[in-house]
Amino acid sequence: MNPERIFEAFPAPTYRGNQEQALRDIRDAFAAGNDVVLVRAPTGSGKSLLARAVAGCARTVEEAEPSEASGAYYTTPQVSQLDDVASDDLLSDLNVIRGKSNYSCILPEERNTPVNQAPCVRERGYDCSVKHRCPYFSDRAIASNREIAAMTLAYFMQTAGSEVFRRRDVVVIDEAHGLAEWAEMYATIQLGPRTVPFWDELRVPEVDRVERAVRYAENLAQTCGRRKDDLLAQEALSPAEVRERDRLQELIGELEWFVSDYRDPESPTTWLVDQSEPAGSARGRDGDGSEGDDREGEDDTGGPLTIKPMNPEKYLAHTVWDRGNKFALLSATILNKEAFCRQVGLEPSAVALVDVGHTFPVENRPLYDVTQGKMTYEHRGETIPKIARTIVRVMQAHPDEKGLVHAHSYDIQEQLADLLADFGVGDRIRTHDRDGRDADLEEWKASDDPDVFLSVKMEEALDLKGDLCRFQVICKAPFLNTSDSRVAHRLEEGQWAWYFRSALRTVIQACGRVIRAPDDYGATYLADSSLLDCFERARTDMPDWFADQVDRMKRPSLPEFEPRAALEATSTRGGRGRSTGTSASAGSANGDSGSSDGRGGRSRRRSRRSSGSSPLADVWDTDG
Repeated sequence: MNPERIFEAFPAPTYRGNQEQALRDIRDAFAAGNDVVLVRAPTGSGKSLLARAVAGCARTVEEAEPSEASGAYYTTPQVSQLDDVASDDLLSDLNVIRGKSNYSCILPEERNTPVNQAPCVRERGYDCSVKHRCPYFSDRAIASNREIAAMTLAYFMQTAGSEVFRRRDVVVIDEAHGLAEWAEMYATIQLGPRTVPFWDELRVPEVDRVERAVRYAENLAQTCGRRKDDLLAQEALSPAEVRERDRLQELIGELEWFVSDYRDPESPTTWLVDQSEPAGSARGRDGDGSEGDDREGEDDTGGPLTIKPMNPEKYLAHTVWDRGNKFALLSATILNKEAFCRQVGLEPSAVALVDVGHTFPVENRPLYDVTQGKMTYEHRGETIPKIARTIVRVMQAHPDEKGLVHAHSYDIQEQLADLLADFGVGDRIRTHDRDGRDADLEEWKASDDPDVFLSVKMEEALDLKGDLCRFQVICKAPFLNTSDSRVAHRLEEGQWAWYFRSALRTVIQACGRVIRAPDDYGATYLADSSLLDCFERARTDMPDWFADQVDRMKRPSLPEFEPRAALEATSTRGGRGRSTGTSASAGSANGDSGSSDGRGGRSRRRSRRSSGSSPLADVWDTDG
C-alpha cells in the first residue's frame, strides 16, 4: 500500500466539506504503520469517495512481486449502497460483482432463468456455447482482474477461500458499524422446514445444551452429504433439485464450521442454541442415519433449531481479516473504538481512528421532543394512540411536505395506520408489507404528494434528500429484542453499555435519512420517552456533532389536534418551503391529548435512575 497516493486517487475534481483533511488524516494513519484505520464520517462526508481514494492506494499488479497481494476490495453490507456505487460516474472503476441469482441466463430458451439455475448448473458436463458472454461470469472475470472489485459483504464473505477472489492488498468496508452483527447473522445456522430440504423426514431431538446440538449437527451433515451425492450422480437436475443441491452444500459447510469451531479449544466463539416447539407429532424414522444417537428416548421430538454464534472473531478472521493486508472501515456510527474492536476481533492499540467533522449546520437537523410515554410492550397500548394523535399534529405542521414514520415493527405500523385512518388522515398515509417494501418505498419517493410513509426497519441506507422527505417521527426506541438469546446472554453479563449504544447507533442512522447535504434540512420528532433515557445512558459514546443536536432539543409548538388541517396545504407559505410549524420555541406538544409525563422543555427531563435498579424494566421488548 502506498498512502501517499490517496490524493491522486480521490475521484472527484474538487473537495467539499472536510474531505481534504480526512484524506490527510487517513494517509497519516496508514503511514504510521496501522493495518486497520476506522474512519468515523457522518452523513454527507462522501464516504464512498473517501473509500475510493483509500482503495486507490493499493499496490498495483506492476508494483507487486508474484507472491504479493495487489488491488483492492470495496464491500458494504447494504445492497442499496452497492447500487449507488454502481450508478455513480465518479466510481466507475469500481467493478461490481453480485451473486449468481442477480443475473439471468442469456440462452434463448432460458431468458427468465437466473444463472444459479441455468443449464450449466443443472446438467453434468454441460458445455455452454455462450459462457464467454454470460453476464455473471463476465462481471466476475472483470472484477477479479481489475484493480478494485466491489461486492456486498455477504458475497465477500461467501467467497472466502475462493481461487477467483484471493487476498488483496487493501480492503475497504463501507457502513462497517454493524460488522460484528452481520458476522453473527451470516454464521447463524437455521435448521427448520424452510432451510433443510428434507426436514419433514427428520426426527429432531430435544436439544437442551450445545453439546447435544454438536452431535446432531455432525449426523445431519453426513445425511446432507449423502443426499447431495445422490443428486450429483444424476445426469440432469430440475431447477428445484439444483436449489436443493446448492442448499445442501451450504448447509454442510455451515454445520461443519459449527462443529469445528465448537471443538477448537482456542476459539473465542460462544455458541447458543434456541429450539422452537415442533409443528406436529413425531416425524417418522430417524433421518440422521445414526444408530448410536444419544436421544433420551425414541419419543423425544424437538422443533426447529437456531444455532447462534457470539463474538465470531474466528469467523471474521477467515472471511474478512485474512482477505487483505490493510483495512479501512468507514461509518458514521462506530461509536466506541475499543468496544467495536473487541467485537470484531481486533486489538484496539493496533487500530487508528480518524474522525471527520460534520459540515451540516445543527439548526438544519433539529430534534424535537414530542414524547408521549413509553413504548415498552406493556405500555404501548396506552402510548400508541397518543403517538398517533401527535403524528397528526406533526402532519398539520408540515401540510405540504413528505414525511417518514419509523414504526419499528409491523404490529406498531398496523396500529398506527388504523388509528390515523380513524382520525380521517388516511388519504395522506402510505404503508408497506414485507414483500413489497422496496416497490412501495420507490412509489412514495417518486410521488409529488405530501404523503407520510409508515416504515419498518428503514433507519439505514435510505437517501431522502431535499423534498423527498422533510420530517420524520421515531415512534419507538430501537432497543434490541431481549427475547433474543444473544441479547439476553449479554445483558446477563451486564453489557448494558453495549445495549444502549446499539440503540443510539440506530437512532443516529435514522436521523441521517432526511438531511443529506449542508443546504438540506429535515426535522426529527422523538415520540418514545425511552429515547431520552437512551441518550442519557449512552451519552459518553455520543459523537460531538450529535450531542449538539441533543443539547438543542426542545418541545415544539405544534398546532392543536385538527385532522382536517393535516390534509390542507397552506397557500400562504408559497409552495414547498421550510415549515414554520416546527418552531424551536418551547411549547406543549401534547395539546388536547395531555402530557404523558408532565415534562415541559428538555431542562425538566427526569434524572437518570440510580445504579441499583435494573434498566431492563424500562426497555425490554418482545416483538422485535
